[in-house]
Amino acid sequence: MDEAALTTNAGQNAWWQGGGPAGLRSLRSPRRPRIWFEILLIAASYWVYSLVRNAVPEQKAEALHNADWIWSVETYLGIAVEQTVNHAVNSVTWLIVSMNYYYATLHFIVTICVLVWLFHRHPGRYAAARLALFATTAVALLGYYLYPLAPPRLMNGGHFIDTVLVHQTWGSMASGNFKNMSNQYAAMPSMHIGWSLWCGLTIFALASAPWARILGLLYPAVTLLVIVSTANHFWLDALGGMTCLAFGYAISYAWYGSLPHHLPKRVPLPRGRSRPAGLSAGTPNRTRRPATDAAAGNSSPSGV
Repeated sequence: MDEAALTTNAGQNAWWQGGGPAGLRSLRSPRRPRIWFEILLIAASYWVYSLVRNAVPEQKAEALHNADWIWSVETYLGIAVEQTVNHAVNSVTWLIVSMNYYYATLHFIVTICVLVWLFHRHPGRYAAARLALFATTAVALLGYYLYPLAPPRLMNGGHFIDTVLVHQTWGSMASGNFKNMSNQYAAMPSMHIGWSLWCGLTIFALASAPWARILGLLYPAVTLLVIVSTANHFWLDALGGMTCLAFGYAISYAWYGSLPHHLPKRVPLPRGRSRPAGLSAGTPNRTRRPATDAAAGNSSPSGV
């Protein structure tokens, strides 16, 4: 092979290892998360999510029409029992009040706790799991824009009980004094289900304690009961949340080549962090000798 061909092949190999597919493959490899970057990323992402969700025009007429259509579909399928559940649970004051606060708080608290747990205990899987959650949320925003939907408690003639208003609890950003701060017609898909199912599956897949895995499965199931009992969602809204989560996991799988729980639990520190301060990045590891070897006059390479 002539010199020109060798030079061309060398250039192609350098491109492949640097900015080409090999470089892209490096970006797609799990890395150790950085605490301050993650805090800023999550805070900024939730701010953008809230901003976009609430910026979607409140198309009341279309949202109410869609709610009637959803109700008719569920009636045809024989699953339109949300009103029965809503009235039954509302008759038990302590239970429905607890559900109101559950709906308002655990949606955020549990999701943040699972992210923190992943960050500390499963750093190698954190980025992939976080990507699945973020992609789920992003596609949900598209659903809010394309399909405005009134929750059952706002249906015309639906005879649903708005449990927050009746019991005067701080249970929903779309009721009471907070109704002007949130888009009331963004019920499809339900991110209470999308996020809680992400939490539950993550805990079930990665937790070692049997009781924790059971709680992981119970959490989205209880959340489903809560969103229906408080008349904030239809059953089909929950199905929409599950569909968004499936999309989120598909994006994560496409990027990392594996589901989060199949990735290594931990990621080793970058080589640069383990180098002594006086050693340049380009110095081969085999030229370094432990201090004990140097003092003893040991001539064997320390990298072997």
